Amino acid sequence: MPEASIPSPTVSFFKIGPLTIHFYALTMLCAIIFAVLILSRRWKRWGGTFDQVLDFTLASVPLGLIAARIYNCLTVPWDYFPPTGSPVNILKVWHGGMAIFGSLIGGAIAVAIVGRHKKIPALLLADAVAPALLVAQAFGRLGNWFNQELYGLPTTWPIGLKLNSADAIGKLETCYTDLPCPDPQTHLFQPTFLYSIILCLTGAVLLTIFGNRFQKYLKSGQIFCLYLMYYGVGRALIEEIRINSSLYFLGLRINTWAAIICALLGAGLFFYLSKKGRSRKEALEILSFATEKEKAKEAEDRNRTKKAGA
Repeated sequence: MPEASIPSPTVSFFKIGPLTIHFYALTMLCAIIFAVLILSRRWKRWGGTFDQVLDFTLASVPLGLIAARIYNCLTVPWDYFPPTGSPVNILKVWHGGMAIFGSLIGGAIAVAIVGRHKKIPALLLADAVAPALLVAQAFGRLGNWFNQELYGLPTTWPIGLKLNSADAIGKLETCYTDLPCPDPQTHLFQPTFLYSIILCLTGAVLLTIFGNRFQKYLKSGQIFCLYLMYYGVGRALIEEIRINSSLYFLGLRINTWAAIICALLGAGLFFYLSKKGRSRKEALEILSFATEKEKAKEAEDRNRTKKAGA
């Protein structure tokens, strides 16, 4: 085994009295906080309000988490259902298993709900959240590092990931097509968590720069389409070097197919919006109108409350 390598954390949790705090949960919390901060800054700069961001957050976080867990349970059923798994494992979210493709479905539902409820352009909201979503995903991959899971093929590269044999959740997994994982004592592994972090943070920067520079040429929703294409292609490549056990279809891992569909959906929607979509300028005007109406209603409610208390 090469001497140079990326070490794995020696701990994945700590205790405060009887309470166990898992680092995976903390990375999820950081993901939400940073995503909200980034989204809020972008959305307010476009003419929206923090209340609109808060409504979206309150809808998207639970829907995204639930959908992410359901997707993971359905794509690796042997971990959660008999005869090899237990339904109790569904509740053990600190062991990982929050699939981004499920969270995208939950998030899309939240975008539609908030857009309709607040009468704001849902696709414009999706554009605003795209870079924030990539930053959140980067934090999620850091959680995989703490859990020592979802690593890649054995490698002799100096940046290979070394597992701690005593604490690696990934040790409990089967690899390839139900074969045992290579011995972590004698192998380094492709640090797919690091590749994903680089992919996501680079994508967040590129989407922000591209969106700012070419905003007058883009239709509402096309920034999010670029996110779907970018992440879909990158994830498909990374997915194919992972070795955790997976469902396969036509020789490809099920999440590889999900990533391909994600990229194709983004491309198709991008070209559809270029022909039929609402202009970004029009979407911003609708947002501005909805925001002013919302602020006027809030001012009216405050005045009514003051009069009632006088």
